[in-house]
Amino acid sequence: MTLKDAIYERHMVRKYTTEAISAEVVTLLKERVAENNKKYGLNMELVTNNADGVPGFAKLFFAKGVNNYFVLAGPDSSDLDEKLGYCGSDLMLYAQTLGLNTWWVGFTYSKKGAAKNAKVGNAKINGIIAVGHGKDAGVQHKLKSAGEISSYEGKAPEWFTAGVDALLHAPTAMNKMVYQVKGKGNKVSITCNNGNFAGIDLGIGKNHFELGAGKDNFEWE
Repeated sequence: MTLKDAIYERHMVRKYTTEAISAEVVTLLKERVAENNKKYGLNMELVTNNADGVPGFAKLFFAKGVNNYFVLAGPDSSDLDEKLGYCGSDLMLYAQTLGLNTWWVGFTYSKKGAAKNAKVGNAKINGIIAVGHGKDAGVQHKLKSAGEISSYEGKAPEWFTAGVDALLHAPTAMNKMVYQVKGKGNKVSITCNNGNFAGIDLGIGKNHFELGAGKDNFEWE
């Protein structure tokens, strides 16, 4: 399974089994985290066999069995959220290619619990991503139409259409999908007006669009 394939296979999963992630897969996930950290100057970390990142009420009512998670962290900066969104999306899709399920926890996570078990130093933590063997594969969120979130000057090329389709499958806070993508020639611009989660969602959206369209086919404006 490729990362592009994973876009269409991955769905939010909040309940997990007790099956441990194998040592081999943990190694692969940590290597992926390290690659993203090095490339984008982040401090993300994978925490395994620990549930402190999810508060008690969440475990009781809807976050069943969350025992492994990526801590999303990095030095505070104006583009931190976008970088975390982009790299967090990469980690979710990569985990999917390894047969795992994920859930981006932006609201109901414990920053104190995550910080206690991750060696992120003074880095800012802005969410966690639960990862593991889901009790089910989740379901597809309701999709908007391409026309609701995109426009292209002239006849849209296949790569643009494919990029928008991948973007429509991106997870966003409250499933609002408030993207606006515009294309002209090989230039593409994207905005996301989603309040406090705008930066995170923008990063996720850019990652999905790039995978769908192919990075070599266009340039961001």
